[in-house]
Amino acid sequence: MALSISVVLLLLILAVVFLRNGGLKMSHAVVCALLGFYLAGTGVAPTIHSGVTATTELVSGFRP
Repeated sequence: MALSISVVLLLLILAVVFLRNGGLKMSHAVVCALLGFYLAGTGVAPTIHSGVTATTELVSGFRP
């Protein structure tokens, strides 16, 4: 649960930054959000979740 909340917050922060800089229009942000909701309800959702989990585990394993 903590991982998904962190990813959602990161994506939300990126969307706000892009909206403020003019690189992302409000209509584009709405379309991206709707796409995310529709993807979450499909059979691809477990694969996406597994990919995000594997990526975060890989990144967290790096030592500076």
